Order: sequence, then C-alpha cells, then structure tokens
Amino acid sequence: MLRARSVFEVSAAAPKKAKRENMPQKKKPQQRHGFRTGEYIVYPAHGVGKIEAIEEQEIAGASLELFVINFEQDKMTLRVPTAKLESVGMRKLSEDKVVKKALTTLKGKARVKRTMWSRRAQEYEAKINSGDLIAIAEVVRDLYRSEAQPEQSYSERQLYEAALDRMARELAAVEKIENDDAVAKIDDILAKSAKSLKAAQEAAVEEEQTEAA
Repeated sequence: MLRARSVFEVSAAAPKKAKRENMPQKKKPQQRHGFRTGEYIVYPAHGVGKIEAIEEQEIAGASLELFVINFEQDKMTLRVPTAKLESVGMRKLSEDKVVKKALTTLKGKARVKRTMWSRRAQEYEAKINSGDLIAIAEVVRDLYRSEAQPEQSYSERQLYEAALDRMARELAAVEKIENDDAVAKIDDILAKSAKSLKAAQEAAVEEEQTEAA
C-alpha cells in the first residue's frame, strides 16, 4: 500500500539557479533545533535517516528552511521544514538506556490480544510508525515465531519484518554496527528467550502432573 505523502514532506526538486553565477554563496547552517548535519535521526514514518544538509528553498513564493534527510536503504531523500519537527515526530536516536529496555522487552512473553486480526494488524502498524523503539520491540516480540511454533501468515510476516527492520536500523546506528549484525543480535535474543520460556512451561506442566499423581 502506498503511503500518502505528508504535507510537511517536500519533494527533492532542484532549487532555482541564481541569476548571477558570481553571486556570493550563502553559507548553509550546520545546526537547527539541536539537530546537526551528518547526524542520524529517526523519522517515524520511515525509520532511521541521516541529515545531509540544512538548506533554504523557495516553495509557493515562500522561503522555507529545510532538513535534507537521506534514507540510504530506501534510496529516498526527504526535505522537511525545520519548523515542523514536532508535527512530524522527528527525534534523535534513542539513548543507551532506551535501547537496553527495548532489548529487554524482546525477552518477555508475547502478548497477543484475542481480537480480530485486522484490528491487531492496525495496532501493530501504528506501533511501527510511532517511532517509539520500545513499542516497535513489542511488535517484534509478539509476532516472532520460533521453529517449534506455527508459521506466520503472510500479513503477520510482513509486519514482523517491518518492525524488525526498524528496530535493527536504530540499534545499528546507536551501537555503530552493521545492520546485519543488529538483526543477528535481535534474532539471538528472541531465540534464547523462546527456548527459556518453553523450558519453563514444560517444567510447570511436569510439576502439575507430579502433584496430580
């Protein structure tokens, strides 16, 4: 499904050329609202991106200052008005303590509501697009399936992979590791957690049977 472009996203059209080539170039700012060029950020609708520049562009007769954000993996560039950061939810990468809490979230027991799949799918998608790393980790945890569990449906798999990708990209950016290594780290935590939970469940069943004997 194609996502409608936000009113605050500006296409990557080239700015108009100056009338005189020898006109002095205005120095581009390096920082706005605590965000610097070269910094990785999280844009809720697309995940981790990099601020390539802060520039001015004339749009509909008005001069706007814009963050130029590159999403390398998606081969996409957005220009976002610097005055609209709160509206679009752009934020800095998560702090270490938030990343640690997100990884701990993966170790918990899956919480699956007994509601229609369409309703749950909407809730999962909302969490993925919230930009909240812990909420995204909850989706990864709840939709994960070990080899011993039933396979995911196609729609479950799509949502799981979307959440895993968002989480892995931010983990990779924070810990300065490759994206594949971040995915492997998440997979390892999920697999070990599933194994531990299964062992605990089997032990509980065995204890009940012993008491009943």
